[in-house]
Amino acid sequence: MSQATPALRIGPYAVDPAVVLAPMAGITNVAFRTLCREFGSPTSLYVCEMITARAIVERDAKTMEMITFGPGENPRSMQLYTVDPATTAEAVRMIVAEDRADHIDMNFGCPVPKVTRKGGGAALPYKRGLFRNIVAAAVGAAGDVPVTVKFRIGIDAEHHTYLDAGRIAEGEGAQAVALHARTAAQRYSGEADWTRIARLKEAVTSIPVLGNGDIFSAEDALKMVDQTGCDGVVVGRGCLGRPWLFRELDAAFTGRPIPEGPDLGEVGRILTRHAELLADHIGEEKGVRDLRKHMAWYLRGFPIGATLRQRFAMVSGLAELADLVGELDPALPYPPDADGPRGRQGSPGRVVLPEGWLEDPEDTAVPLGADLMHSGG
Repeated sequence: MSQATPALRIGPYAVDPAVVLAPMAGITNVAFRTLCREFGSPTSLYVCEMITARAIVERDAKTMEMITFGPGENPRSMQLYTVDPATTAEAVRMIVAEDRADHIDMNFGCPVPKVTRKGGGAALPYKRGLFRNIVAAAVGAAGDVPVTVKFRIGIDAEHHTYLDAGRIAEGEGAQAVALHARTAAQRYSGEADWTRIARLKEAVTSIPVLGNGDIFSAEDALKMVDQTGCDGVVVGRGCLGRPWLFRELDAAFTGRPIPEGPDLGEVGRILTRHAELLADHIGEEKGVRDLRKHMAWYLRGFPIGATLRQRFAMVSGLAELADLVGELDPALPYPPDADGPRGRQGSPGRVVLPEGWLEDPEDTAVPLGADLMHSGG
């Protein structure tokens, strides 16, 4: 199953095909984005790790390193976490004045308890007035740089916020909205409710609506577009250890046959390329250490034995990695059970909120201490 889909337009940029790499903490650095872009279309969108607006304003050293973009990245896409309209405006003005990004995405989807308990992330859109002020501040400071907004269905089954959030973002000048079709209470568990994407598409009519949640294959992406009418897809956990998913998505969305998954020989070459890109970005020792968390995803389903798998998970240098890759059987075909959900899933749980958070949805007060989290999530 494949079908040609229209290009997505975000401001002056044609995103073609309409595929977006979701920002993921500790994952979507310049190395991983480069790898995904090499497999996918250079005109799809590949978003860097989440950056806090306050850290930009304070010129935090780690944050400024995280907003490194490669020479081939265009448009350069940055996601901001923020809770304060004034800090938002200052950060966006800096980004624009210093030409640090071509597209700014606003994160209101983080379900992590340390964030929601202070009123940030997926808790914030419940405060419609504050949410409106933040989006307006970003759009006002961005000038010609397009601003998009990502959020969840809501806090929990009793407190849905996504339709109001979509309409507010549209009204304040956002160029697109994206819905992760889970509540904060679900975190990453259970199934995404794609019917909510369809409802958002009905409510938001003048800008693109993107869908996110449970896209683990190119077929999933096509189904989401078909079932919801969304204008594009946002892919997160489905590409962990599978940057070639963007090759499959590109084929599916341009009406070409979806290619088979890589054999183990190609997987070895891909993870070696990933290691080299990381080494170029942050040095060999740190880069190879960073790659360790990807190993189980890359090797999932291949019958290589527990001992070799463990050695990959403890690799410490490029030469050692080359030796380990040399021990793989390159002819082993891509295993069918390598597909499907990957990455964090966890269990649903009660969303911890600041005291009195649900009392006044129109309250515009900035939540105390909610912007102290570090960039990257």
